[in-house]
Amino acid sequence: MYYQTIVSAGILSKKIEEPENENWVILDCRDSLMDKEFGYKSYLEGHIPSASYCYLYDDFSSPITPTTGRHPLPDMEKLSEKLGNWGIGKDTQVVVYDHMSGAFAGRMWWQLRSLGHQNVAVLDGGLKYWLAQNLPLSTDIPDVVSKQFNGIFDSNQLITVEQVESNLEDNNSESSFSLLDARAAPRYRGEVEPIDPISGHVPDALNRDFSANLDEQGLFLSASNLKEQFQPIVEQANNQHIVHMCGSGVTACHNMLAMEIAGLSGSQLYLGSWSQWITDPSRTIATG
Repeated sequence: MYYQTIVSAGILSKKIEEPENENWVILDCRDSLMDKEFGYKSYLEGHIPSASYCYLYDDFSSPITPTTGRHPLPDMEKLSEKLGNWGIGKDTQVVVYDHMSGAFAGRMWWQLRSLGHQNVAVLDGGLKYWLAQNLPLSTDIPDVVSKQFNGIFDSNQLITVEQVESNLEDNNSESSFSLLDARAAPRYRGEVEPIDPISGHVPDALNRDFSANLDEQGLFLSASNLKEQFQPIVEQANNQHIVHMCGSGVTACHNMLAMEIAGLSGSQLYLGSWSQWITDPSRTIATG
């Protein structure tokens, strides 16, 4: 059985204990937007047994340019090579996790899917829930056997900033879509902005804080609950196609994952997100 959205801590812990689990690969995706050293340092201090570390600022993304957001798309050929070096092949079940219930791991979940690898799941509850269940950590660096990863990037998974601009100019065409911003409501409204130099949101974008996808334990809400909550958003968008965004194309993937769990599949990602939108002063900004 393969997992393509989320997988429980119980299932993963049993797989780790099996002597023949080479078809399962675990990736530690912990990171911090405020501290670039946090993720790898935390990994070395203790991680889920057999997990390899992948880095937001290198493996998830490429260097920033004056016209990109904070986490541009990585070189997908290089990423494919790294995925193979982490032991991921055609039939591998990949599990990605972080310390924030998928806030960072969701981006790697999306990137693997965009390369055609569907058998990837986010660890439900992440490391926090894993530890709450008294499950073990390790400081051992895994000895990985490389495999051939033949990913082909599907550019249709992405919406460009030019498409967002055109969508604002003509929101009634057959190709029109609605943006769904995953940032916290105060950032969306422009009341606070702890990271980017300009506050606000893209005009007409809707808002759903990605943390609303989780319960008090940091676990994803049930599929039926998520569907009940996302359905009014789809209706508010006049049943248009949903395109996810956030500050830099990371937590947006969490809302996309939640919609997949809910059975509302097929949405896309505006990866540049708010941090790209504000690079051009001619682009309109909304607040409130």
